[in-house]
Amino acid sequence: MSEMITADLVDLDLSAETKEAAARALAERMVTLGRVTDLEGFLADVAAREAQMPTGLDGGIGIPHCRSEHVTEPTLGFGRSAAGIDFGAPDGPADLIFLIAAPAGADDAHLTILSSLARQLMNAEFTSALRAVDDAAAAAALIRGDESPAAAASTVPEGTESADGSKNSVAVSAAAPADTATGTTTDTTDTTSDTTADAGASGERPFRIVAVTSCPTGIAHTYMAAESLENAGREAGVEVVVETQGSAGFTRLDPAVIAAADGVIFAHDVPVRDKDRFAGKPTVDVGVKAGINKPAELITEVRGKAARGEVSAGSAPGTPVERSGDSAEGYGTKLRKWLMSGVSYMVPFVAAGGLLIALGFAIGGYKINKAPSVMDHFMWLQADSWGALFFQIGVVSFGFLVPVLAGYIAYGMADRPGLVPGFVGGAISLTINAGFLGGLAAGLIAGGVVIGIQKVKIPASLRGIMPVVVIPLISAAIVGFLMFVVIGKPIASAQKGMTDWLNGLTGTNAVLLGALLGLMMCFDLGGPVNKVAYTFATAGIAVASPSDSAMKIMAAVMAAGMVPPLAMALATTVRGRLFTQTERENGKAAWVLGASFISEGAIPFAAADPLRVIPSAMVGGAVTGSLSMAFGATLRAPHGGIFVVPLIGNPFLYLIAIAAGVCVTTALVVVLKGMRKQAPEGTGAGVADTAIAAKVDSKEPVAA
Repeated sequence: MSEMITADLVDLDLSAETKEAAARALAERMVTLGRVTDLEGFLADVAAREAQMPTGLDGGIGIPHCRSEHVTEPTLGFGRSAAGIDFGAPDGPADLIFLIAAPAGADDAHLTILSSLARQLMNAEFTSALRAVDDAAAAAALIRGDESPAAAASTVPEGTESADGSKNSVAVSAAAPADTATGTTTDTTDTTSDTTADAGASGERPFRIVAVTSCPTGIAHTYMAAESLENAGREAGVEVVVETQGSAGFTRLDPAVIAAADGVIFAHDVPVRDKDRFAGKPTVDVGVKAGINKPAELITEVRGKAARGEVSAGSAPGTPVERSGDSAEGYGTKLRKWLMSGVSYMVPFVAAGGLLIALGFAIGGYKINKAPSVMDHFMWLQADSWGALFFQIGVVSFGFLVPVLAGYIAYGMADRPGLVPGFVGGAISLTINAGFLGGLAAGLIAGGVVIGIQKVKIPASLRGIMPVVVIPLISAAIVGFLMFVVIGKPIASAQKGMTDWLNGLTGTNAVLLGALLGLMMCFDLGGPVNKVAYTFATAGIAVASPSDSAMKIMAAVMAAGMVPPLAMALATTVRGRLFTQTERENGKAAWVLGASFISEGAIPFAAADPLRVIPSAMVGGAVTGSLSMAFGATLRAPHGGIFVVPLIGNPFLYLIAIAAGVCVTTALVVVLKGMRKQAPEGTGAGVADTAIAAKVDSKEPVAA
């Protein structure tokens, strides 16, 4: 770790009062040393990571961290706060703050070294020494591993108060931390040697646990949870062997070790890879922070399950979507995540199928949907044949939309066992003309059915065939029965009623709908509200011959989604003095992003000044959406921005609608910003609002 932290990256008197200010103070040191190239861009990445899950840990530790394209080399910043800073830990503020900056393409060696630091943070001797050290160079040496905690502690008089107000003790344990100088960590098989020896002396085999830890970034929490579980296992006289599935890759546990285990602990916030290896054993499935904060309780829980004979069937209950949030979140939040899981997998099919259909119409004309199959009639040199080819490929792609939506809603609820009944239910929805609404219902029903089946206790002889035979068979039969016989017809009637209502919208009603969709598209710039509007629009055109009303709605939604970034780009051009230098640079990129229907281009501006930017964007979006509907503009493609203007009905008026919304938003932003006291030139307009900055991590091909 010799090059990752130096005295210049240490602040033993960190004066920041908030986690955002602390990250900024440490990041500015990284910028000064050339380790970070774009301060605001890097801080946005830190804020996005923080929004996924608070990085505060019990024991007064805060570890804001991220992987970012703005980082040139793996870097550590360390700050010590006398007052403490809230990083969301259950036991209160943190006084030891580590800012971990990893490049987007960091190699395995660097990530392994960072993981060693994460393990050291679970060592009380190490953190006590950091609280006692009074010299930046000594602190950096301690973190690098150039100086032992004992040596660092010995440089401070006994009884000296540390940064958190506690008395320093020079007494240290004989246990050595991980070898951070070489980047190696303690072999998990070695962590149980003392326990095994003690158990062997008593003639009893110790209880054996295998565990898997993983977190979204795979840098810090993954390894902290592993260290915490191993330490708790030693204290409880239990063998604990951990597989860390981090960014540096992972080495699978020996199958013999898994077979000999008496219980399993999953502490994860991303899906466990090859989870079926652990089927048929008592299993505790929690978020990664539980593995850090309450390892002894998890060990007690898994031992209790083993004593009661409770085992997992196939993939253990618990889902990737559920694990991505706090375990205490309500069903409303979980429902939104389940639905967004389905939508995120559906969107690529929408984009591919919709653009291919639109391209087919552009090349072959609006009667191309009547062309014979290209299997029977295809002429290499005829434009109509190519148009028919693109159209027919697009239709096939669109045919997957509802099954994929239903299948991955069920996957979000019940993991892989939910895929079969979800896809079956979605396909039945198409068969009975229940459409998009039927797909939503089928996905939720399929996930619920699988979860119910997984809770049933079964004989050990059947566990092996549960995930591949029993669960798919029973769940598909139940979902099929419900869709065909019980709820399919009412949903199909509701779908037809909604379609008829949309087709009947004219005049004022259509304009009001356009305004509402515009407001939704600009409200959270990629969040759930934006996706609801976008999904509503794409569902309408997800047929070979969409109605005129459906194409008008799609046009209004795309036009409104283009407004925020284009308006911010224009505002930075006409009134650059109202924006920081960084914002003016972001404004240049926003021209391209807005023109491409990527509304995330406005996020840096909304994050820095949400109270002025977001309302202004919503007003402009509403104006554009209502004008687009009033002008009768239509769109067959679900994406593309100005690059699909040739496929738009009434393209000139459509562009006028976009220009009007952009001008309205620009004017409002300029007026509102002009009314405030200006920040000094070149300074940031404010620390990114975490809740909004988190949206930038969406990688979906939708102008969300």
